[in-house]
Amino acid sequence: MLDRESAALYAGWFKALADPTRVQLVTLLANRGRPMSVGEIVAASGVGQSTVSHHLKALAEVRFVLSEQDGTTRWYRINELCVSRFPSAADVVMGRQVPAPPDCAPDECPDEEDRSQP
Repeated sequence: MLDRESAALYAGWFKALADPTRVQLVTLLANRGRPMSVGEIVAASGVGQSTVSHHLKALAEVRFVLSEQDGTTRWYRINELCVSRFPSAADVVMGRQVPAPPDCAPDECPDEEDRSQP
């Protein structure tokens, strides 16, 4: 049986991706392979700025998205370390082996590699 702490963590991850717009934003950032500004994300997704910001905040809370401030621009990118550890729902509920979650607190999760802004 999955321990309570891991179950709560995975539930938070599933909840974060329970919205289709969030799935689209994660996919967009993963496919671009580089940091994007909110303006770029809005232009590419066709979703309003306030909606994009709201969803990016939710994705950042579970560390699927990382952000960095550069002057007046905030750059968002996929957190490959976290997303690569995301199990499928079937794996969790069927009791299959799932990857261990990243061993870091939300505000100190290491980057998977040192990247610079575009």
